[in-house]
Amino acid sequence: MKEVTAIQKDDLTAGPSTPGIKRDFAFKDDGVLVIRSITEPGIVSGWHRHGDYHVHGYMAKGSMLLEFGPGGKESVLVQEAGFFHVPPHTTHRETNPSKTEGQEIILFLTGKGDLVQNLESPEND
Repeated sequence: MKEVTAIQKDDLTAGPSTPGIKRDFAFKDDGVLVIRSITEPGIVSGWHRHGDYHVHGYMAKGSMLLEFGPGGKESVLVQEAGFFHVPPHTTHRETNPSKTEGQEIILFLTGKGDLVQNLESPEND
């Protein structure tokens, strides 16, 4: 018989971080990762990408300005209860525009390879 699994918020395991972002694993399966990402108010993360992974996300708390594109000049605002997708090999960074509220994001990653590649600056993607 297959079992149903539940992970409580205090049972998550630490994942690789990017400056300004704390990531915790809920599930790691073959080619699928479920991660909780937390940032403090006003944080601007470092530039990074997720290799061969598609990143699908749900903004559980707060809002996020997601910067990407050539030289990091494009952006989208994801508001609470909104969803987003970051394609593989896309250099990006996240800003929490609130000075008072932290943000919490639930990420669903599908792919393989290195989860996070931290970068010094945006590239000409």
